Amino acid sequence: MPKAKTATLSFRIKPTLKDALRAAAAREHRSIANMVEVMVLDYCGRNGITLPEQGGLKATRDRRPRNR
Repeated sequence: MPKAKTATLSFRIKPTLKDALRAAAAREHRSIANMVEVMVLDYCGRNGITLPEQGGLKATRDRRPRNR
């Protein structure tokens, strides 16, 4: 099965928020992009926003950190 394409997202945030995002990503051994993805999926799962299953992604309540 071919891998799903990704989309580019570009936005500005306060430096303090970026530092917090970087710290959260580092704590879970994730990239910043992957941490944003996890946070959005978590939000969607907690707020009943359903996502089409695409590339194995789905919104769930239980998003635990990956073990590396």
